[in-house]
Amino acid sequence: MGKRNRTKKIRKLLFKIGLGVTALGIIFIAGVYGYAFILGPPNLTSDQNTIYYSEAGEVIGEERGQENRYWINLDEMPPELIDATLLTEDKRFYQHHGFDIKRILAAIISDIKTLSLKEGASTLSQQYARNLFLSHEKTWMRKLKEAFYTIRLEIFYSKDEILEGYLNTVYYGHGAYGIETASKYFFGKSADDLTVAEAAMLTGVPKGPTYYSPLNDEARATQRQQQILKNMHQENVISDEEFYLAEREDLQYAKHLDGKNNRIGPYFQDTVLNEAANILQLDVESIRSGGFEIFTTLNIEAQQALESSIQKNVPEDSEVEIGSLAMDPKSGAIRAMVGGRDYKRSPFNRTIQAKRMPGSTFKPFLYYAALHKGYTASTMQMSKPTTFELEDGNVYQPSNYNDYYANEPITLAQAIALSDNVYAVRTNMFLGTETLINTAKQFGINSELPDVPSLALGTGSVTMKEMVTGYGRLANGGKDINGYTIEQIVDREGKIIYERGEPSHRLVLDPQKVFILTQLMTGIFDESLNGYMSVTGSSIADQLSRTYAGKTGSTNTDSWMIGYSPNLVAGVWTGYDDNRRLEKPPERQYSRKIWAGFMEDVHEDLPVEHFDAPGGLVAVPIDPETGYRATPYCDSSTVMFFEKGTEPDYHCLEHMHGDEDGDIEELHEKDTTEEKGTFEKWFEVFFD
Repeated sequence: MGKRNRTKKIRKLLFKIGLGVTALGIIFIAGVYGYAFILGPPNLTSDQNTIYYSEAGEVIGEERGQENRYWINLDEMPPELIDATLLTEDKRFYQHHGFDIKRILAAIISDIKTLSLKEGASTLSQQYARNLFLSHEKTWMRKLKEAFYTIRLEIFYSKDEILEGYLNTVYYGHGAYGIETASKYFFGKSADDLTVAEAAMLTGVPKGPTYYSPLNDEARATQRQQQILKNMHQENVISDEEFYLAEREDLQYAKHLDGKNNRIGPYFQDTVLNEAANILQLDVESIRSGGFEIFTTLNIEAQQALESSIQKNVPEDSEVEIGSLAMDPKSGAIRAMVGGRDYKRSPFNRTIQAKRMPGSTFKPFLYYAALHKGYTASTMQMSKPTTFELEDGNVYQPSNYNDYYANEPITLAQAIALSDNVYAVRTNMFLGTETLINTAKQFGINSELPDVPSLALGTGSVTMKEMVTGYGRLANGGKDINGYTIEQIVDREGKIIYERGEPSHRLVLDPQKVFILTQLMTGIFDESLNGYMSVTGSSIADQLSRTYAGKTGSTNTDSWMIGYSPNLVAGVWTGYDDNRRLEKPPERQYSRKIWAGFMEDVHEDLPVEHFDAPGGLVAVPIDPETGYRATPYCDSSTVMFFEKGTEPDYHCLEHMHGDEDGDIEELHEKDTTEEKGTFEKWFEVFFD
């Protein structure tokens, strides 16, 4: 008896708990609907364009503008399109009240139904609410907000109004929002003129605009279109004859200029898009349609100057391709970018996606390591044809450009200015090849590099962005930087959801050695360092109005120029995508001329800044031929910098001379004056 009473009491208690939970659920749901009713109808128009701004706050691009959104009435849309959309996205759209319970329960197994196109993850009402009011982040808070907006849509708007709004705002890729825009973009016609086959093709795109666009992957898009047509036929939306004809229709797509080709810096904007997707952990299509405001690092004047220099220096009919990047060395902010000659023809970005051999532009990393091992600007090594025996028993014989050699020892200063390959390989062998690989990592080179003597000559493949970043660390005195394009991201509600912090200014390189190397790299424009051939920057030296440091580089298939001032570091690569040899002499000059024209243009109105010299250095006039302290009798002298205590002790004696008339004293006075002028010039440049 007692046991039976206890059972009754438990049942009553459970019933009361169940009743209470049900009541609470009803009260909660009623409260949600009541609150939604009080708020009133949501606005069905929402700007979803993601806008890009320059560093100065000017609009440089938009995904896409209002002119690319066309609103048409539901009765202006072909019935086949509407039916195809409902069958594909939300078959029970007119039966549910915003949430399809059956589909929600079936969502657990939806991932394995890859062959069915009849069910989706959300109802059209939910998708419309997400597109209008929310971001695409995958959080519970976003899902709750989506549900709330869905309720408001269903309370205040009819099913036809919701369906019309959805079809006018859904994203079809390529910057096209809404069925009318998509119809014009893909087929060059209004939506009401679409055929059954065309309507089925467009219906399949929103599921994944990147993957199911016939302009990106026609085979995959057609496969999806064919499945949609089968569904329409099975559901008696189209007749046997319509199905037969639609299956076999040869679709003709509209030919037009890609809007990106007219934007400011299209390669840069693609980089921004991918960087934003990485920062926010969203796919690129969600960024495009998310209504974000993205404040970038682009300097419009610098971008225009770079594009102008390319146009001036490369013939229009040339097939040579270009990759160029300009960066603020103090922060890593990318100020200008050109990833190719023609974005419409090839959106492949050669500054960040292509890996090429940098040639002699890789040598500064080697010589930075050499300075750590006791080298100085006046360290002498032999420049002559040399065969190096390797540990594996093989031999390696590098050669200089056009087989020019000094056939005598030359200084490090001349080796850099003349780009002597034998000097570089000899140095790499002395240091040990692993040293260069490890040093390159200090400069931000993350690409895999070969452990071979020829790496000193730039035989490893790297990106332009890596190289410019490495040179940027020289330009800023040895501080850590990494290239970036985004300063701030604001969501559609005006909330800052990302803001880049201040640069760390963490030292990753030795400032003294960085400054010495920078001074040596100005030597490629200093014709007093001419030796067995002219300095490598001699062809553009007369175009430069201020002091720059830099390095040229070339292989059989690549031509590079990278250089910097304290304000800006820039690199230019030219070559052929198919690795053809650069046979014509003018082709090997394109990179230098583009670089020189660009750097002079962007610096024209900037105050002259000097590289900051750290303490502990001494400046000494050096005879470039002997590496000793210059005297008034030397043919030329160049001020070079040394860590205190490493400067040469001896003066050059090779050029001591006099005359029979006893004019030595007068000549000495004249040369001393010239020497003082040279020294003062360098003193002002580096220590002012």
